[in-house]
Amino acid sequence: MASTMTGGQGSALKRRESTATREGDRLTITPLGAGNEVGRSCVYMSYKGKTILFDCGIHPAYSGMAALPYFDEIDPSTIDVLLVTHFHLDHAASLPYFLEKTTFKGRVFMTHATKAIYRLLLSDYVKVSKVSVEDMLYDEQDILRTMDKIEVIDFHQTLEVNGIRFWCYTAGHVLGAAMFMVDIAGVRVLYTGDYSREEDRHLRAAEIPQFSPDICIIESTYGVQLHQPRLIREKRFTDVIHSTVSQGGRVLIPAFALGRAQELLLILDEYWSNHAELHNIPIYYASPLAKRCMAVYQTYINSMNERIRNQFANSNPFDFKHISPLKSIENFDDVGPSVVMASPGGLQSGLSRQLFDKWCTDKKNACVIPGYVVEGTLAKTIINEPKEVTLMNGLTSPLNMQVYYISFSAHADFAQTSTFLKELMPPNIILVHGEANEMARLKQKLITQFADRNAKIISPKNCQSVEMYFSSEKMAKTIGRLAEKTPEVGETVSGLLVKKGFTYQIMAPDDLHIFSQLSTANITQRISVPYSGAFGVIKHRLKQIYESVEAPSEEPDVPTLIVHERVTIRQESENYVTLQWSSDPISDMVSDSVVAMILNISREGPKVTAVAEAKKTEEETEKMAQKVIYALFVSLFGDVKIGEEGTLVVTVDGDVARLDGKNGEVECENEGLKERVKTAFRRIQSAVRPIPLSAS
Repeated sequence: MASTMTGGQGSALKRRESTATREGDRLTITPLGAGNEVGRSCVYMSYKGKTILFDCGIHPAYSGMAALPYFDEIDPSTIDVLLVTHFHLDHAASLPYFLEKTTFKGRVFMTHATKAIYRLLLSDYVKVSKVSVEDMLYDEQDILRTMDKIEVIDFHQTLEVNGIRFWCYTAGHVLGAAMFMVDIAGVRVLYTGDYSREEDRHLRAAEIPQFSPDICIIESTYGVQLHQPRLIREKRFTDVIHSTVSQGGRVLIPAFALGRAQELLLILDEYWSNHAELHNIPIYYASPLAKRCMAVYQTYINSMNERIRNQFANSNPFDFKHISPLKSIENFDDVGPSVVMASPGGLQSGLSRQLFDKWCTDKKNACVIPGYVVEGTLAKTIINEPKEVTLMNGLTSPLNMQVYYISFSAHADFAQTSTFLKELMPPNIILVHGEANEMARLKQKLITQFADRNAKIISPKNCQSVEMYFSSEKMAKTIGRLAEKTPEVGETVSGLLVKKGFTYQIMAPDDLHIFSQLSTANITQRISVPYSGAFGVIKHRLKQIYESVEAPSEEPDVPTLIVHERVTIRQESENYVTLQWSSDPISDMVSDSVVAMILNISREGPKVTAVAEAKKTEEETEKMAQKVIYALFVSLFGDVKIGEEGTLVVTVDGDVARLDGKNGEVECENEGLKERVKTAFRRIQSAVRPIPLSAS
């Protein structure tokens, strides 16, 4: 079960838990961008000491450092994995800055198509950004250096990095776009990025994951709006263009170089093919990237929908018959009607802005805005049809051209979002990537819709953290030969506990090299202890403490004893005895107690015979056993003192535990230390046979 809260930047949390366990169960999600805004998508997540960053974009309405996500809110060096959903600038364009100009040293992943187009798109972004050299976030060389650092992931391929498991699904939206599912210690988080559940002319619809995540971080770009049916939008789009060029006007379509541009070009090329009267009117795809973009699209035909793949069998659908590339305004012979699709889509700079400034005063011309427009851009301004606009040269000019907003944006509308969430049924929904008012309306509608499911719906602002608590049970699975037989209730399973990431497995030592990259090794330990007394005294003392003390017949020349088939003791000279054993917790404990006992005999002064030793009183034997236990506890805990009535006082990091050596009872306020002391005492008792004091 998760409990959710939000806290603003620097605000005090309303609920505090003192235990370390509670802290370890806390999952934190913080938007560093796209919180109550569209632009600079970047979401930070941390859980169980692992940290993820989803997307790394810039804000298209700002330039320089102001366009970046709030990276100063985090320590980039702590990020384990950075996952980029798709190539659009508002999701990927601050990646070269983050990889090259910060302390980030984690790993970054995206799909094959995203990586191919990212390189082209960011090179273009650097070229068309009209900012001073000092204000540039990075240069072409920085972009090139990132290419070696970016790793690729296939759809549905599961990867694991430092205990973080993740995989991705098709998101629709643009070529290569992915939704990422992340699993940390069994808690699953789905980050949709931008997605569309509608199949268009070239892309598949977003997939629905086969199981519900614990948290869904979802875009809310269109809020409660509903898209018009696709055929109606296409007809309106082609009607506007047809009527404009028929009257001698020019049509400007500002669009991102990649993504919706390809969709609209497919529509226009097909429409021109079906209308012979338009064949003498040129259509230009005005992007410096035009040719290279098309080469990438043709490379990834198999990533597209069935319609395109079938068409490709006969002819290349991206080899347009009626569309020509246009590199710059200088190459443009602007005479008579034409249709120009130019980037960037926000009309902030570049070719689309140059053409807008040139054509905006003529009422015969039209500007068709085909997708979502970000607050603060010129494209957003002209949708409201102001009387005047400010040109790039700073002068004002009347806006006489016709402005049409016909959305082909491949973002989910309300119908798609609510259906997607109904099928997924996540108990926690976090809204990002939406203008504040649209997001607020969407949140209210979803709260009403999912009231019966008790779903928590949160829309954090930038730098506002969402905290949730997930209590995870640790479970270890037996594998290999240990899993061949189901143990009875109460039966002990003995093996090696292997932890990898957040999974625990118990296996037989012989299986270790099969099921892990580890292998076993035996460490034989040997120690010499000064002793010049009779060996029979050692034997007698050992038999008082241990149940199993054997003298092997094969070594008659050297006095030898074997304790519990673990520790071998030999009298190799008149001045010392040697102990030898294979290292493990029990054998180490037995050897420690034997050494303590031998040293204790030596301290008792003159040699005593075995007969005299046998006459020692039960009380003295009990004292000796207590000394052995004391010596073992010192070796385990360090600071151990003998208290009243023979109690052992163990101090660890300021916490005090009192052990009653007679009944094993422990008094301690710290539950963890209490259990450790109890366990240690039980182990000692299993290795050392209790002498008369516990037999009573």
